[in-house]
This record gives sequence, structure tokens and C-alpha cells, in this order.
Amino acid sequence: MSVTSSPQMQATRRHSALVRVTHWLTVISFLALLVTGGEIVISHPRFYWGETGNSGTTPLFKIPIPASRDTVPSGYNYVMPDQNGWSRYLHFEAAWVLVLTGLVYVIASLLNRHFSRNLLPSPADRNWRAFRNVFAKSLRRAPPDPASNDAYNVVQRTAYVLVIFVLFPLVIWTGLALSPAFDSVLPATVNLLGGRQSARTLHFFVTDLLVLFLIVHVAMIVLAGFWSRTRAMITGRINSSSERP
Repeated sequence: MSVTSSPQMQATRRHSALVRVTHWLTVISFLALLVTGGEIVISHPRFYWGETGNSGTTPLFKIPIPASRDTVPSGYNYVMPDQNGWSRYLHFEAAWVLVLTGLVYVIASLLNRHFSRNLLPSPADRNWRAFRNVFAKSLRRAPPDPASNDAYNVVQRTAYVLVIFVLFPLVIWTGLALSPAFDSVLPATVNLLGGRQSARTLHFFVTDLLVLFLIVHVAMIVLAGFWSRTRAMITGRINSSSERP
């Protein structure tokens, strides 16, 4: 007598509590930074290079939107509502939440070897062929590898490492450089960026790269299964099918 096998769903461990808590705190603080940062940009949508820049200075580039201050030349005959006050305050608060959350995550991940086990690409994957294979599978719309339930591929690992150790430190550094207090205490760190206005311009571009990462990250989650991946980041476990005789 033959017995047919039927797929059974098994919950496998995916994310630790540390990863889940710091992930959602980062999401909340980063979204707050995006909203408030957008309001700050609207107050003066012009960017400069060097130490100084104002409405009477020729900008390096400008965003073609109305400003929220009538003293800023934007080419429009009206101004946007001025939300600069509360947005600067909340931007500052959200930034510290992001910094402290990041410190907890980085220190804990170094101690429990989360980086070396789950994020750093393995030596065998540190080559162009490994990257090419991942992109080729995505372009072919190949079925997801069951191993992806338990580990990130080399492209994901590389992207996370760049975001954690390059983009986030840069956005924090350039953000701190905009503070007069930081400039007075550590002027050399501001001078390395080319001045406070250069820091603001770099801050804008690094933020754009982080937004691009966020868009790609969400798109990949949707392709892999939005609800299952989101549930995994909430519960710590992901369901995978297995065969049971």
C-alpha cells in the first residue's frame, strides 16, 4: 500500500529577538528622519559646497520645488507651509534613536558573532561569479532557493554590510557635522567633509542611497513573499514546506 506524501509547513528560526527589535526601531526612526528631513529640505531646497551657503550664494544644485520660506529664491510665486520648527526637533530626536539602536545592534552582533555567521560573505562567495549567479537567477525568475529561508545570499550580505558599516556611519557623520556644537568641538571632522555646506550636500546624497536600498529591500521582500518575510521579522520564525511520508 503506497502512502502519498503531503507538504507540511515547518517553522524554522530566522531572526533573533535582538535583530527584530533593532530592525523595527530602525524602521520607525528612519521613516521619521525621512519625513522630517524632507520638511527641512523644503525650507531651503538649494545645496552648496564649502563652508557657507545662503540665498544669495550660487548653489551647486537645487531641487525644483517651492520653498517654505519666501526669502529663498525657488522660481515659484508661492511658498509651501513652513514646518521647519517641529521637523528639526523630531529629526534630532529620531537621529539619536537611530544612533543608539545601531550601537546596540553592532556591539551585540560583534559579541554573538552575528556578523561573521550571517552577514559577512563566505570566502567562497567573494567573487564576481557568485554575484552573477544571484542576479542571473533573479532575472530568470527562478524559484526561491529553500536555503534562503535560513541564510542571506551574497548580494544581500554585501548590501547589508555596506549599509551598516558605510552608509549609516556616513549619514550620521554628515548629520553631526551640520551641528554648530559638533563643529566647535571637532572642527577637523567637519573640515574633512569640505565644510558644513558640503556636509549637508553629502548628507542628502547618502540619504538618497539609503532610500534606494530601502526601495530595493522592500521590492525583494515582496518578490520573496511579503507577509511571510514580515511575519518572520515579527515572530522570528519563517514557515517552510517539507515532505512527510
